[in-house]
Formats: sequence, C-alpha cells, structure tokens
Amino acid sequence: MALGLCLIVFPASGMAAEGSLASPQYESSPGPQPTAPQNAPKSPHRFWDATNSVLFLGVAGGRALDYVSTQQMRSRGVNELLLSNQIVDNKPLFVAIEAAGTAASIAVSYLFHRSGHHKLERWTSIVHISFGVGGAIRNFGLQPSQADSLTH
Repeated sequence: MALGLCLIVFPASGMAAEGSLASPQYESSPGPQPTAPQNAPKSPHRFWDATNSVLFLGVAGGRALDYVSTQQMRSRGVNELLLSNQIVDNKPLFVAIEAAGTAASIAVSYLFHRSGHHKLERWTSIVHISFGVGGAIRNFGLQPSQADSLTH
C-alpha cells in the first residue's frame, strides 16, 4: 500500500527527467523560453521582519535602561544634563518622553524603509541603542562628587 501511495504522489519523476515519458510537444516548443533576469533587484524586506523587531526591542530596552539609570542617578543627587531635573523627577512625564523617543526611532526607520534606504533603516536603531546604553553606562558610573565637578 505504501508503494502504491508513493507512486501516486511521486509519479515517475525520475523517468520524466530522463525524457522517456516526456511528450513531443514539450520537446520542440517554438519561441524563446522565458528566463529569470540575472540582475533582478532583491525584493525589499517587510518592515516588521525579525531583524527590525529585535532592533526595536533593543531601542525600547535602551530607553528603559536610560530611564532606570537616570532615576538612580537622580536618587543620588546628581543633576540631569540634557533635560531639566523637574522633567526627570516627574516620572509619568519622563516615561512618556522615553516612549516618544522609541516611537520616533521606529518612525524614522519606517521613513527610511519606505524610501528604500534599508541600511539606514537598520542603522537608525543601532545608533539609538548605542546612545541609550552608552548614556545609561555613564549615568550608572557617575559618583556624587563627580557630578558636582561637572555642574560647576
């Protein structure tokens, strides 16, 4: 029974390749055969592919790490350099700013994607992750005595 099923599913595929079962109408077809172009451009990837999803999660993670490190820095009495202390100390506002930064990064990547600049699309997230993680490392490394020397 299994042999019969195999013959139904794979009907003499090896013999057809040798030409013994090929019909004459297929052997001498008039006109040129269609061929795929050799230098056809690669079809663009989908925007929400696996690579972009991982990069966008990295951006969100970098922003979350920046939030945590800034809050920890402020709890030690260190002043914020880029935003005012009032903004950073207002936790809902600061969370909204971090979320807006993530959304802006995704929007810029989307604009690059739509315009065909796929390398820039990816690099937008990579640079954003680098700055977020780098800023967090800096925040965690600041000591209260270093912070006073930076602001004066």
